[in-house]
Amino acid sequence: MRFTPALRNLNKLLDPKSLKMLDNYSQFNPSPLTIKQFMEFGQTATEEESFTFLRKEIPVRLSNIMKEINLLPGNLLQMPSVLILQDWYAQSFRDLVEFESSSQTDRVNLANFCQTLKTVQTRHTNVVQTMAQGVLELKESHAVDNQTDMAIQYFLDRFYMSRISMRMLIHQHTLLFEPDADKDTPRIGMIDPHCKVKSVIMEAFQNAAFLCEEYYDCAPDIEIKGQTLVKNAKGKKVGLELVYPPPHLYHILFELFKNAMRATVETHSKSQELPEIEVLIAKGEHDVSIRVSDQGGGIPRHITDHLFHYLFSTAPRPSMTPTKAPLAGYGYGLPLSRLYARYFHGDLILNSYDGYGTDAVVYLKALTHEATELLPVFNKTSTKQYKSAIQTADWTDPTFSGVSRGFTPPTSPGSSSTRKIVTTAA
Repeated sequence: MRFTPALRNLNKLLDPKSLKMLDNYSQFNPSPLTIKQFMEFGQTATEEESFTFLRKEIPVRLSNIMKEINLLPGNLLQMPSVLILQDWYAQSFRDLVEFESSSQTDRVNLANFCQTLKTVQTRHTNVVQTMAQGVLELKESHAVDNQTDMAIQYFLDRFYMSRISMRMLIHQHTLLFEPDADKDTPRIGMIDPHCKVKSVIMEAFQNAAFLCEEYYDCAPDIEIKGQTLVKNAKGKKVGLELVYPPPHLYHILFELFKNAMRATVETHSKSQELPEIEVLIAKGEHDVSIRVSDQGGGIPRHITDHLFHYLFSTAPRPSMTPTKAPLAGYGYGLPLSRLYARYFHGDLILNSYDGYGTDAVVYLKALTHEATELLPVFNKTSTKQYKSAIQTADWTDPTFSGVSRGFTPPTSPGSSSTRKIVTTAA
């Protein structure tokens, strides 16, 4: 029997029993949860119930993405950073399936499970940077054709979305049930039932401005308009709120503000006064929309197709181990931010006006029962994405493509990818 490099890697990383369990768990689809379910579970469920659900669900999500890793090009799987990453995932899978038949009423088991989740979380802290380094290692040592590049882009969206979802599950459990869990917080795990949109906007803006000033000795101001205040049930005006994980919203906005600030400062470097970054907030029956508008010169359309492409950046690439937080250059900020927006079936769309500026619009679900996790599923359809041949160009301009082969959630609106990109690794 001939083994592919990927299968040889798994045979080295997992014992026969664990390999059999990986095959078994990967046959199940992940179970997506809504924000409403996260809330209700966090308010009413016991630690035993959370343990019973997660000891199955996290290995299912892990095994689905581990199987998909095996479909990547063999050269990429042999890159040093990807080998390290595979080892982390194999170790985490082994650690978690140990609890498959453990008693859910044994307090020692529950405590050990909670600690194991925290260990997994720590082990996977640098997954984004490590995977990025692996792709860089491949591109520096091998010629990467278009088909391989498309397969890698397709995979990275699914791989990072899987990671976002597992971190969400782990954070929910540990924040609710770890020994020193904060019982007085109004948050339900990571979710804030009263996430104040303007407060998150200002926090993200101020931190991005601090970083911008470190690099350029200046930063643009902000103007917030729209529905910053809404009437509550009693008819009193209050700040607009959303049921959402604030760290996710912060991540998206922080990246967008860094983009807008760098573009604005570099475009108006000779001006005495920088144009403000305008933020518009709107809330309807189904959506909360946040538009970030800059006058940073925009970007020509011939570059726009690359803006959600991992490892693409208009800024010089900084060190993978920087001494201070870089403002730009890794090529991960925009695609990761879009994943955070899409995770609960929102979206991130960018429209650029060459010679003037850019609008970035974040859409979030306003209703908790509509905000459902969007998760990758390992099956025959996903497998075909790594094997399909490149189609022959059927337009006079071979660079034109009517439909992208990339990641598109079934219910998200079409994305107009136009943006001057400034990104960092998350």
